[in-house]
Amino acid sequence: MDAVNSPPHYNQSGIECIDAIKAALGPEGFKKYCQGNSLKYLWRYEYKGGIQDLDKAIWYINRLKSEILKEHILEDEE
Repeated sequence: MDAVNSPPHYNQSGIECIDAIKAALGPEGFKKYCQGNSLKYLWRYEYKGGIQDLDKAIWYINRLKSEILKEHILEDEE
C-alpha cells in the first residue's frame, strides 16, 4: 500500500478522490487546493506526520507543477 501516492481509502468505485475534487473546483480552484495542501503538510510535518507529511507536500507540489505545465502546453498549441 502506498499511503502517499494512492491510499486505498481515497478510491471509491474506481473514482479517485483527487479527480473528483479537481472536477468540482475547476482548474484555478484545483491549483489553489494543491498549493494549500502542500502548505498544510509542510506546516505540520514536525508535529504530526514527519517524513510522510513531507512526501505528501512534495506530491501536491508536483501535482501543482503538472497542472501548470499542462496549461502551458495547451496555450502553446493555440
